[in-house]
Parts: sequence; structure tokens; C-alpha cells
Amino acid sequence: MTPRGPADVGEPDRIFLVTGGRTAAGSRVFDLVTLVVRETDRARDLGPEHQRVLDLCQHPVAVVELSAELGLPVVVTRILLEDLLAAGHIRVRSPRPAARAAGTTGPDTAVLEEVLHALRRL
Repeated sequence: MTPRGPADVGEPDRIFLVTGGRTAAGSRVFDLVTLVVRETDRARDLGPEHQRVLDLCQHPVAVVELSAELGLPVVVTRILLEDLLAAGHIRVRSPRPAARAAGTTGPDTAVLEEVLHALRRL
């Protein structure tokens, strides 16, 4: 087995400039599947990366999708999103768990038992 090298996170200088030297997101608002949508079209006081995020957030988009589209690590994307949220440029919505969305308290135990029996038969 070949040992893996360090992950390529892009150009370190660019990432440092984009985040203003910050290395971690300040809050836990942004999960990978948190949906983000813009509230304003453009903001003159923001840098090009922030503008690109706003362009990508015309419709609700997940944080992980934004990160992939921007070609930036997720932590950098979260920092950009925190800046935009603090300035009121975006709106954030965390997805509801399936049980709450369906109005139940949890998964159907009968279905889980059927799945368990089917797995045991394999």
C-alpha cells in the first residue's frame, strides 16, 4: 500500500487572501447539506470570490455543491458564506430530518424489521 501524501488544497496564498487569514469558520451554521440562497443581487463592497458565491446562489444550493463549483475547500467556502450571512446577502436553511418532515417520530419499525430479516437471509 502506498502512503498518501497531503491533500492538495489549491494555492495557499490565494486561500489565505480569500479568507483574510482565517483558518476556521466561526460558527456551526453551515453543514455540508445546508441550503444557501442569495438575498441580494450584487454587493460592491465584496471581493470576487464573494460575488461568485452570490452568482451561484440564485437558487438554493448546498454548501458542498458550492465548494465543488468554486474549487475551494469546504472550510474556505464556509468562511465566505459566514461573511455573506453577516452582511445579509444570503439566507440559510438547514434541511429537515425525514421523520420531522413526514410528521412522525421516527422510522417505521416494521419496515426496519423487514430489512433486517432480508439482510439475514443473504
